[in-house]
Amino acid sequence: MAAEQLLDSTSETDAGVSANAPTPSAKDSEKSVVEAYFNSTGFDRWNRIYSDSEDVNKVQRNIRIGHQKTVDQVLAWLQEEGNLGQRSFCDAGCGVGSLSLPLAALGAGNIEASDLSAAMVNEASRRANEQGIDPARLQFSASDLESLEGRYDTVICLDVFIHYPQEPAEQMVEHLASLAERRLLVSFAPYTPLLAVLKRIGELFPGPSKTTRAYTLRESGIVAAAQRSGFRLVRRSLNQAPFYFSRLIEFERI
Repeated sequence: MAAEQLLDSTSETDAGVSANAPTPSAKDSEKSVVEAYFNSTGFDRWNRIYSDSEDVNKVQRNIRIGHQKTVDQVLAWLQEEGNLGQRSFCDAGCGVGSLSLPLAALGAGNIEASDLSAAMVNEASRRANEQGIDPARLQFSASDLESLEGRYDTVICLDVFIHYPQEPAEQMVEHLASLAERRLLVSFAPYTPLLAVLKRIGELFPGPSKTTRAYTLRESGIVAAAQRSGFRLVRRSLNQAPFYFSRLIEFERI
């Protein structure tokens, strides 16, 4: 949930809440823009951020630190319960494998990781092969969130909902919850007055880098979507670094 990305955002309403929810065709069009971005210039940019590359600026380095805080928090929560080898995981919107790879290294029984961007998936797979991770325990595929199927002990979706306005994001929470047998963990950029100001600043500087929209979401709506799906909030944290803000919530099935 990079504030840098909020500064790069095009015009949308505060907190991602629109008076008129996107039509299916509009949502599909936006998804196509995001997919194209992360298969081209977006891939180059975020692959550098989510790596050890020195070819990043100060803002991007801080985003890297913030994202790693979120990943580390998730891994810590998962290890508290234990029995990772007996559990199955869905990493929805896996990017270049920032969560999937260390989770596999910790001994997770089975991980199905997916991302809208084929370029991201290919890079994640390359990194897994480089680290010698058994492909039988970690499988990658290119897919949008809405097309994901199957049943998993735990479903995780980190730093993805910044591309969804409020209503579609809540729909995605409900869909991901339908795949989770016991646990659901999601992170998103929470609506705050500060982030609202950053979004407004970004709207004042249009330019060719504004290739994707960035949305902040109201936490109450995300929690309500999980509750409608039979889950209750277990714990939450706010992970932040300069230019990065992420609300992480863990839900469990009631």
